[in-house]
Amino acid sequence: MVWLRVALILPLIVINTLAHCLPLFVVALFKAALPFQVVRRACNPLLTGLAESWIAVNSAMIHAFTATRFTVSGTEGLERDGHYLVLANHQSWVDILVLQKVFNRRIPLLRFFLKRSLFWVPVLGLAWWALDFPFMGRYTRKQIAKNPELGRRDMEVTRKACEKFASIPVAVMNFVEGTRFTREKHAGQASPFKHLLKPKSGGVAFVLDAMGKGLNALLDVTIVYPKGIPSMMDLMANRLPEVKVLVRKLPIPAEFIGRNYQEDRNFRAQFQQWMNGLWLQKDEDISRLLENKA
Repeated sequence: MVWLRVALILPLIVINTLAHCLPLFVVALFKAALPFQVVRRACNPLLTGLAESWIAVNSAMIHAFTATRFTVSGTEGLERDGHYLVLANHQSWVDILVLQKVFNRRIPLLRFFLKRSLFWVPVLGLAWWALDFPFMGRYTRKQIAKNPELGRRDMEVTRKACEKFASIPVAVMNFVEGTRFTREKHAGQASPFKHLLKPKSGGVAFVLDAMGKGLNALLDVTIVYPKGIPSMMDLMANRLPEVKVLVRKLPIPAEFIGRNYQEDRNFRAQFQQWMNGLWLQKDEDISRLLENKA
């Protein structure tokens, strides 16, 4: 029965994706062929509208084909035309669908910093490119130490992306842990948090440096799966009974705007301490949500 469900749902997902991506590619090519500001301003709402429609249909299918219960708190007062930095814990590819379902048409379209290899994902890679999702190398510390130019490339990608985002309503999404949580990674890091990997602060600090004055707030998002971390197959097979999402809207500290994370050692220590404080609160929130006390 599981494979029958998947066999029925997958074609609908493909049809929905192609139905939205094909016109999206047409608009994107028109925008690329005529790189004028007036054309860009006209095309951006069309591209965003197609992406939001695709997400809405995916969310409707989750509602129609699964019994997954979503418990969401903290989304009151969000603005669809705002400018947000969104941070979340990361456990599964399902996280992305959860975030899209929770925030679609409540805030601007979520834009993720993606691994460069994801550009080659069929259809979706081009769609992410058309929507100005930035593609990054995501190099390790050892790779950057051996070749500092690699780190500068990712910083330049971030800077150019933030310049584009400054002129449109945007929600810049960052999975701060840098990878999906597993018990093996948790043990390998000797993470001080019970439910989380250590946060990586550099990318967040650089976005604040590039866009800080244009951001309205920070949205700190905590995603919890009370019955265990699911796979995409679990979602399609109706094996995901519940998702809990807690959103905290926080001000961005004014003293973090316009600071150089790479060169200012004192600021780097201060910023890392602030990020660790956010993660400590998130760790406590996860424990509370798992105990059904929320």
